[in-house]
Amino acid sequence: MTTSLVDRAVVYLAYNPGITPQGGGLPGLSVLKSVVNSINLFGIIAVVGALAVSLGVWAWGHHSGGHQAEANGKKGATVAAGAALGLGAANGIVAFFSSLGSQIH
Repeated sequence: MTTSLVDRAVVYLAYNPGITPQGGGLPGLSVLKSVVNSINLFGIIAVVGALAVSLGVWAWGHHSGGHQAEANGKKGATVAAGAALGLGAANGIVAFFSSLGSQIH
């Protein structure tokens, strides 16, 4: 009895290779974690600076009557706040979707 191409594709796609994330398998994992933590800290510090500049531009534009500067300051403050939210939640977002993905069978 021969199997059709569709049946073979379903069996191939349903195959579980049994791979799960595991720490300690490769050398340098602690160094990589340290580098990523440093990048995240650098990003947060940059966002604090961007927020300060954006709030300054917003205030300057408001008090000088520069509507374009005021609007750009508001946009910059909103983007900086969103970036801070993303940087702070990055680990949780990845953990959430990783656990969600591991539930797919």
